Amino acid sequence: MKTEYLQRKNNAYIFISKLSGRFFSSLPFFYFSHMKIYIVSGLGADFKVLEKLKFPGQHEVVFIDWLIPRRNESFAKYIERMADKVDTSEPFFLLGYSFGGIIVQEINKIKPAVKVIIIGSIKSDKEKSRLIKIGKVTKIPKALPTGFFNERTTHIYTFVRKIFDPKNPRLLQYFRVRDPYYLKWSIERISEWEFDENPEVIQILGDRDIVFPIRNSKPDYIIKGGTHLFPATKHKELSIILNDILK
Repeated sequence: MKTEYLQRKNNAYIFISKLSGRFFSSLPFFYFSHMKIYIVSGLGADFKVLEKLKFPGQHEVVFIDWLIPRRNESFAKYIERMADKVDTSEPFFLLGYSFGGIIVQEINKIKPAVKVIIIGSIKSDKEKSRLIKIGKVTKIPKALPTGFFNERTTHIYTFVRKIFDPKNPRLLQYFRVRDPYYLKWSIERISEWEFDENPEVIQILGDRDIVFPIRNSKPDYIIKGGTHLFPATKHKELSIILNDILK
């Protein structure tokens, strides 16, 4: 039977090709019985960007929907509300994509998971891109009016993103949460986020991601040819990695 495999390189696993034989990696094998995988998607995105991912059959996938921040709500209070859905009476996994990766790391501080996996996201503020760091210094995200984050801006953003992901025409369909206050608030939180790296967090990045460039990180796994939308465009490769981690 043919299956994909990963090759170790520079402390990361790179998806390579197909071959006959057993899937392997140099990571130790862990086996888990039925557990819940709590998932937070990317900024403004719902489950659709992740809908093609395949998870181990013994686990239950639970999506945590984005909440609209309350006026003057602190980031810590928002995290508490996002974590309400997480049942701590039994072991669980946390998985986050993009901004969702930041959120699940914050949730893990108050509701520790067996494993935390971030895809297309960063482990600490030191991994931010230069553009995001400039946003923090200049306070531009905070200065932008809420009205800036309207439908017209959304369409311009998706048009620009399609230049980098021309094979994915469904970009606008992924961007479902478009509340202007939520979008402005989220951009501010990303630019202001400060976090010390947790070495136990498992990081998966695409080598062509321009939102969170791989040069700023030392990911555990690398998706070759993966842009920031690799969970949708490279879902087969990512599913193999996730099944190895969560088996």
